[in-house]
Amino acid sequence: MSDSRWQPSLLIRATLLLHAAALVAVLVVPEHWRWILAAVIANHVVLTLTGLWPRSNWLGPNWTRLPAAATARNEIALTIDDGPDPQVTPQVLNLLERHGVQATFFCIGDTAQRYPELCRDIVRRGHAIENHSQHHRHYFSLQGMGGLAREIQAAQIALTDITGQPPLFFRAPAGLRNPFLDPVLARLGLRLASWSVRAFDTREGDPVTVTRRLLQGLHAGAIILLHDAHAARTPAGEPVILAVLPTILDAAAAASLHFVTLRRALS
Repeated sequence: MSDSRWQPSLLIRATLLLHAAALVAVLVVPEHWRWILAAVIANHVVLTLTGLWPRSNWLGPNWTRLPAAATARNEIALTIDDGPDPQVTPQVLNLLERHGVQATFFCIGDTAQRYPELCRDIVRRGHAIENHSQHHRHYFSLQGMGGLAREIQAAQIALTDITGQPPLFFRAPAGLRNPFLDPVLARLGLRLASWSVRAFDTREGDPVTVTRRLLQGLHAGAIILLHDAHAARTPAGEPVILAVLPTILDAAAAASLHFVTLRRALS
C-alpha cells in the first residue's frame, strides 16, 4: 500500500502559493484585480491541460513505466482495461494462459459486480485486478474530492469483496484527472498508474496498425495498455485485442521480456 500521507506536487504547491498571493494582492492593490485574475485563470488553464495529459506526473505520482528494479529484471506489464467482458475476457485469459503470461486487469466496479465469477477466475489464473472506478463515467475528472472519493471507494469495496484482494493501483477513466485525485488516492492507499504505450484499440480496428504502435513501445519497464471491454473490432469482426495479443506476446518472448503484474513489479 502506498504512503497515505498526501504530498502535493510542485505544481500544486505553486498553485496554493499563487492563490494565497492573489488574495493578499487583491487586498493590498485592488486596482490591479484584472492582472491578478488573469494570473489565477492562467494557472487554472495549466491545471486543466495537465489533467488532460494522462502520462503527466505534475499533479502527483503516476506510474508511466515500471520501477527501475523491475526494468533491470527485464520485466514488462500488460494492463487490460474496462472489463470484465463476458465474451472477450475468457478468450483473453485462455490466450494468456497458453503463453504463460500474467496481466493486470483494471476492472470497473459496477461491471465486476455483474460478472463476479469472471473476476474470481481472473485472480485464480494468477492475474491481478485493480481499480478502474465504479462506473467509468465520462465526467469522472470533473468531479470534486467527494465525488472522486465515492466513485473510487465504491469500486475498491466491490472489487475487494469479489476477489478478496484489495486493489493497490488505480487508473482513471481515459486517464483524465484533476488536482483533487491525488489526495483521494493517498487517503485510500492507492497508486495511480497510466501507461507507457497504448494503441487506441477502442477506436482502431486495424490489427496491423495496433500491433505496430505497440511493438514500437515494447521494451523493459514498459506498461502496455489494451482493452477487453469496449474493444474495437477488426474487419472480420474479431475484438482487436485477440487479433494482436499473440504477436505482442511472441515479440516480448523473443526479446527476453518477462510479463509481470503491476503489484509484482513492486517487489
